[in-house]
Amino acid sequence: MLAFHSAQFVLHLPPGHSFPMDKYRLLHDAVAATLPAVRRVEAAPASEGELALAHEPGWIEAVFNGTTSAAQQREIGFPWSPRMVERARRSVGSTVSAARAALFADEGVAANLAGGTHHAYAHKGSGYCVFNDVAVAARLMQTEWHRRHGPQRHGLRVWVIDLDVHQGNGTAHIFRDDDSVFTLSMHGERNFPLRKEASDLDVELPDGCTDAPYLAALDRVLAESLARQSAAPPGLAFYVAGADPHEGDRLGRLKLTHEGLAERDRRVFDVLHRLGIPVAVSMAGGYGRDTAVTVEVHRRTLAIGFDSWQRWQRWQRRQVATESAA
Repeated sequence: MLAFHSAQFVLHLPPGHSFPMDKYRLLHDAVAATLPAVRRVEAAPASEGELALAHEPGWIEAVFNGTTSAAQQREIGFPWSPRMVERARRSVGSTVSAARAALFADEGVAANLAGGTHHAYAHKGSGYCVFNDVAVAARLMQTEWHRRHGPQRHGLRVWVIDLDVHQGNGTAHIFRDDDSVFTLSMHGERNFPLRKEASDLDVELPDGCTDAPYLAALDRVLAESLARQSAAPPGLAFYVAGADPHEGDRLGRLKLTHEGLAERDRRVFDVLHRLGIPVAVSMAGGYGRDTAVTVEVHRRTLAIGFDSWQRWQRWQRRQVATESAA
């Protein structure tokens, strides 16, 4: 399994900043130590043209040139710097690379060791998100699918499964008039953002939600999402696997255990594997009181994703053997 990263591109944030920048390096090191079969690859940055598939040119130019206003920087939560721009571009590039590997390179499952920047809109950043990695990657994969297959094949339909504790408001807004992308967001009702956007399917959870009701809700919404896409099933999924529903998260407000989150991941990967839908996974939020706990949640997501990747590879080999025998 391929896992794309930008671990060396770290923002130097002011002392006391609430964003746990160290978690990306720690996750990279944890994967190297405990999941050696996961191949870690440094991603190339997204180009200006790729970003323009989901973002307005004026926003891209302001970020690239450092002309974002003080108010825009406050909404993002990061001060502007060339390193901020480089990291944002590489975070998008990692999800692009993961999606391309999952969809076109017969990987089936691939990951971004960061990403999940779902609060970024077409025209602005927000909530620690500068560019929307899933939106850019989805649009780019649809473009590449059309280029490869032409008009003789139906276009690529995409399913965004966003299980970060915060609503994927930027993603919902970008795809609000796009029937080729189905957006699912299951999140805390009273959590950021205060003003939610309308996804194709939103599920709002009460503060203190624990494993059993969470998993029951997940089963319902996965089934409903698939039913609503039955006439035109997705050919690619993006799984935004936030660690912030964990009970130890400073910002999450939910009460899922380690095992509850692992079971969440198993159920998502199992559904996608059963239907043969390739998936690009991104880590998204995680703000644990103990950063090591957040890193372990992310690491287990990747371990479960690796198990799904192994099943995908076995399925691919059986397909090849069957075709050869025929």
